[in-house]
Amino acid sequence: MKITLNGKSVEVDGGKSLLDICRENGITVPTLCYHASIFPEARCRVCLVEMDGKLVTACSTKPRDGASIVTNSERIVKARKLNMELMMPEPSCKRVDDLEVCEIYSEVGMRKARFPQIKGYKPDLGAAVVRDDNKCINCGRCVRVCADVQGVFAIDFASRAHNEHITPYWEHPLADVACIRCGQCILNCPVGAITECSHIEGVVAALNDKDKYVVAQVAPSIRAALGELFGMPAGTLVTGKTVAALRRCGFEKVFDVDLGADITIMEEASELLRRVEKGGVLPMITTCCPGWILMMEFFYHDLIRNMSTCKSPHEMLGMLIKTYYAKKAGIDPKKIVVVSIMPCTAKKSESTRPEMKSGVDYVLTTRELGKLIKMKNIDFASLPDEEFDPALGVSTGAGVIFGATGGVMEAALRTAHKFATGRELKNIEFSEIRGMKGVKEGSITLKGKKIRFACAHGGANARRLIEQKDKYHFIEIMACPGGCIGGGGQPIYRDPDTLRKRTEAIYTADRSSKLRRSHENPVVERIYEEMLGKPLSKKAEELLHTRYMKRSRF
Repeated sequence: MKITLNGKSVEVDGGKSLLDICRENGITVPTLCYHASIFPEARCRVCLVEMDGKLVTACSTKPRDGASIVTNSERIVKARKLNMELMMPEPSCKRVDDLEVCEIYSEVGMRKARFPQIKGYKPDLGAAVVRDDNKCINCGRCVRVCADVQGVFAIDFASRAHNEHITPYWEHPLADVACIRCGQCILNCPVGAITECSHIEGVVAALNDKDKYVVAQVAPSIRAALGELFGMPAGTLVTGKTVAALRRCGFEKVFDVDLGADITIMEEASELLRRVEKGGVLPMITTCCPGWILMMEFFYHDLIRNMSTCKSPHEMLGMLIKTYYAKKAGIDPKKIVVVSIMPCTAKKSESTRPEMKSGVDYVLTTRELGKLIKMKNIDFASLPDEEFDPALGVSTGAGVIFGATGGVMEAALRTAHKFATGRELKNIEFSEIRGMKGVKEGSITLKGKKIRFACAHGGANARRLIEQKDKYHFIEIMACPGGCIGGGGQPIYRDPDTLRKRTEAIYTADRSSKLRRSHENPVVERIYEEMLGKPLSKKAEELLHTRYMKRSRF
């Protein structure tokens, strides 16, 4: 159909919302409650435009044929400003993060509060996620992401009128309900009312303590996202600059979690084959995501037997740093402080699990690392590329792709085929489990047996996959959309294409790697020769494996 948009005649798809139409025509319409993958509820009413002289919400309104749309009249700006004032009695843009609301403040000219602050909530302090309802505008994005995208339903609206607020169910503290700590609520909060539990202060104190030997280990997805915090395009690989920045922050050594991923594959591929050959519980489900682990422990107790017992890569490497590396370097393990740089808020709570016997002392999200680099006045963009410290810094492309949905499974299959047949796969790229489709599947033949596998990303997709789990032998689940590249600790993004660009960067790093299979890693071979013996050995079980438990939902 044809409409008039700000005085210009344009042809549009009548099935799309006015918000989408405006964006397609290069017109910015502000919004706080809109989420691209969820049906619009038009709660914030900041996206007001005029259609044939009537104010309507652009996110939830479709055009009429011949309609006249205006997006920038004085009436519209005044209405947007009033709605902002009613929601945000105390405008503030003091946080380091690029909050969506700050741009809208500028656009509508909101400078100071007109209406009194009537809130007075105490911040809800969790092990990974912190909520402050005093900053909340009740836009509902966190509620809907938790329910519709993640399938967790940990938070919802309570009360009515001026007492309406968002809270964990039954007004329990967040730490006491079935929150999986994924941090997707943080990524989707436009006003900074939800943040991660920061470990920066503890890390800075350790770096300043001359008696401590502080080591950083960097997750694979960090290299595809950190640059965004310093003005670089999404998907820019900044591996070398990240290493250089950490050294300038004062870390004694900088190791690559991809090595831990390679060791995870050695253990996990062996565990899968053992289950297949000896009639173990199938399907086996991978364990690299602590958000999914919590979801399983809260909602799917019967799947505990299906879970691989392997620790996540940074937990494996943390243990090896305080055992293998400490002995090789002649350092007292008690002096070593291990700091994991993770895309994930759930890793913070993972490292506190007693049964994990963790070697990790602190977890910094990608955003926290960005803040630390800025605190140290480091010009990130100008840094030279540097290499990881070789003692535990050699990795493969298989370790890199752990950062993307389907990557853990693909890496495991590359090695499982070698272990099962003694031959290398000719084509080691599994295109059927790549991409952003919610649930993906495929198959491979090992020792004459057809092994069916599937993967899912996002909690709601995980629920869909679990309903049909008996069709498969091997399953990978990542709690966050896109996998770790879309983790709750990553730079906050608005363009949905950002996840695709980060994923492409991950696979580019894999293709450019000299070694692309975990069992080819010479450092991994040396660690098994000198310490672990072989995958699933008694020593490997002691250091690299864990257990899970049933958890109450409240």
